[in-house]
Amino acid sequence: MEYMLMFYISKEDQKVREDPAAAAAYHAGWMAYVGAIEQSGHVKSGAGLQGAATATTVKVAGGKRQVQDGPFADTKEQLGGFFVIDVPDLDTALSWAARAPCASTGGVEVRPLMMRQS
Repeated sequence: MEYMLMFYISKEDQKVREDPAAAAAYHAGWMAYVGAIEQSGHVKSGAGLQGAATATTVKVAGGKRQVQDGPFADTKEQLGGFFVIDVPDLDTALSWAARAPCASTGGVEVRPLMMRQS
């Protein structure tokens, strides 16, 4: 079954990953995690995302497109990246989510993908 792991990073993590003095250790933790999950053979796709400040949100109201700079919601955590994984069950997906560096500082949302209709 395919699941999306969505990695939410805290404001503190965002600052650390942008701090040249602290970024190396932060990225090393992620590279270890990425290496392990990719070696498992479960990864279908995935990517890290640029910071939330680079986001643009689009809404349509009254048939007109509205564009807003920034992420959709102003929250403590922001979406930092994702993986789509193919694993036997939810427990395996949750196990991989718990291993993510941001699981202890931000959070990881796990959702099954919808099956495509032919």
